[in-house]
Amino acid sequence: MTTKSTLFCVFFFLVISMGFAQKKGETQSIISGKVNISKYHSREDLKQMKKGDLLNLYIERIEVIVNILPNIAFATKPGVTMESLGIPETKDNKKALEDNINASTSYFDSTIEFQKTILPYSDTTDLIAAILFYESTLKALHTYDDFKKD
Repeated sequence: MTTKSTLFCVFFFLVISMGFAQKKGETQSIISGKVNISKYHSREDLKQMKKGDLLNLYIERIEVIVNILPNIAFATKPGVTMESLGIPETKDNKKALEDNINASTSYFDSTIEFQKTILPYSDTTDLIAAILFYESTLKALHTYDDFKKD
């Protein structure tokens, strides 16, 4: 009886391990992280805000831009993978994507650290202008597909 149960267990674990060996790793999205903002603002809206709130808006817009702009040749929305673009999912390509995501995260983290230290010294008018510029850039992403036409 123990021989049968031992053989059954060995067979069971063999089948399970073969099943896991056949599964591909989960495909990673080319664009990850924050990819949209909650609201666009007018100059008048921004003038009524406190500087701390403006700093948060500025940082939020940087995050979205850092996550999207370097990858617009591939996608402008999350969920697009190498597989969906027809890019072979080789070990080298997966590593390149992973390295790109890590570099982007590292860049964003160091930029935000700098911004949180230095940005409070910026002029409120310049901060408002920068937020409006970033928002107009993000709005332009909605028309990106128009540039793809011949």
